[in-house]
This record gives sequence, structure tokens and C-alpha cells, in this order.
Amino acid sequence: MKSLRILILLIIPLISQAQDDLLSELQKNDSTQYTPVVATFKSTRVVNGQSVETMKKKHLDFRISHRFGRLNSGAYQFFGLDQATMRMGFEYGITDRFMVGLGRSTSQKVYDIFGKYKLIEQTTGTRNIPVSVTLFGGTGAATANQDLVFQDKVYYTAQVLIARKFSERLSLQLSPSYLFRNRPEVTGDEKLLLAVGIGGRYKISKRVSINGEYFWTAREKNTVTAPYHDSMSFGVDIETGGHVFQLHFTNSLGMIEKQFIGETSGSWGKGDIHYGFNISRTFSFDKRSKRQSTKNQNL
Repeated sequence: MKSLRILILLIIPLISQAQDDLLSELQKNDSTQYTPVVATFKSTRVVNGQSVETMKKKHLDFRISHRFGRLNSGAYQFFGLDQATMRMGFEYGITDRFMVGLGRSTSQKVYDIFGKYKLIEQTTGTRNIPVSVTLFGGTGAATANQDLVFQDKVYYTAQVLIARKFSERLSLQLSPSYLFRNRPEVTGDEKLLLAVGIGGRYKISKRVSINGEYFWTAREKNTVTAPYHDSMSFGVDIETGGHVFQLHFTNSLGMIEKQFIGETSGSWGKGDIHYGFNISRTFSFDKRSKRQSTKNQNL
């Protein structure tokens, strides 16, 4: 009996160790059942519109956007380059899935704030999720008209951003959108606008891609009550490490949803095209991320 007790005491630790090893192996196998799909888009914007991407936790993106005048304005206006409007904004990752942002535009002197939450992330493997889904909500105020009360200057935007990365080169996105203006800029225009955006990118090299997007707005195209057109934009993204440069042509002068979805007055058919660019610079406040980056540079 004494020998049996000794044998049991010896076996119990071995069984416990075997259980720990098995559990560890099962957890390891479970973690390799799926792989998150990253970099569906290189930036938080496709061109003007939001993409499914969110800022990483404790990362701050400083973004400057410019739109010049219309190309058909002629040589005297240097084909639009003599005229410019801009937006300056900051975007910060609260978590890897949730980010907030704010900005100020010279056009209509708009102040805007927004939040984005990545609800579903595309994955590959045995647990295959075919798309990424991000929710976007924002509000702002166009303060240029001092004769209006503040409430009349406010607008609200909500979007469901649905995207799929089909390959390393091709990504596509669908963006059902809701836009409400307490007081539209043009008398007779609708306060509530529903729209659908279609966007995508195609990588032509490791750091360069061609991007495009189109927003169809469900409104009657009436040049008297609402002299607006659907927004369409094409451009090139260039990623250089800490910076992302987006160069593009668009018929929209505005750089926020209120303006490019609801108030695009230019027509591609008439040559009302604006050259523009976005410059994005990301800063990390994550000490672990900084240490890892330094370590990689020293390798």
C-alpha cells in the first residue's frame, strides 16, 4: 500500500502536466483556425468617404486635406490651383476597433466630430468571415452663416461600411448612408438624404494603389430646388511608412459627408473637376509599439 501511494503521488503531477500541455495545444490550434484580414484599405478614407479601417489603439492620425478650384476655371485661375479650401483633422484609436475624430473645414467653416466602430472583421481559415463591417456616426455645424441659430447649422450622418478584401490587390466597399440637415443650404432641398456609396482600391505595387468611389443620392435631380450631382472621385494612394499621400480628382469640393454626399455642385460632364490631396501622418503613443518599432529598426 505504501508503494501504491508513492506511485499515485508520482503519477498525479504527470497527469496534471499532460492536461496543461493538451490545453495549451488546443488553445494554440484554436488560435490558428482563423487569421484576421488586415489593410483592406491603407487609410481611414477611400477618397472622400470613410473606409472600414480604424486607427490602432493609442495611435493618433493628423490629417490635412486640400481641394483646389475647378480645372475648367481657365489659365487665369491656373486651372483651379489659385483657389483652395482645406480641412484639418485628428483621429485617435481608443481601442483597435473604436476610434474618434474631429476636424475643421474652411468651406462653410464646418466643425465636425465622429466615431467609428469595427463591428465585424474579415477573417480567413476554418472560421471564415467574408466581410468587414464598420459603423460610422458623426455630427457637425456649418458656422459660416451667422444669421442662423445654432440648431439650424447642425447636421447628422450615419453609415454602415461593408468591405471585402478579395485578394492582396483588390478591395471593394459598399457604404449605405444616412444624412440629415436641420436646414439645407438650398431652399427646397430635402432635409433627409439617403445615399449608397461604392468604393474600391487596386494595388499596383507594394506601396501604391488606385482608388475610386461613387455616391448615389436618392433625391430628385432638380437644378432649381437642389442643383447637385452625385459625387465621383478617383485617385492614387502612396504609402511611405509613417505617411499616406492620397492624390485625386473629384467633382466634390467638400471633404465631409454633409458636403460631398449632399452638396456636390460640380459635374464631371462639364469639367467641374477639382484636384485635391490628403496627407496623413500617424503618431504612436503605445510604448510597446514604439519598443517593437525600435527593435525592428535595429535588426
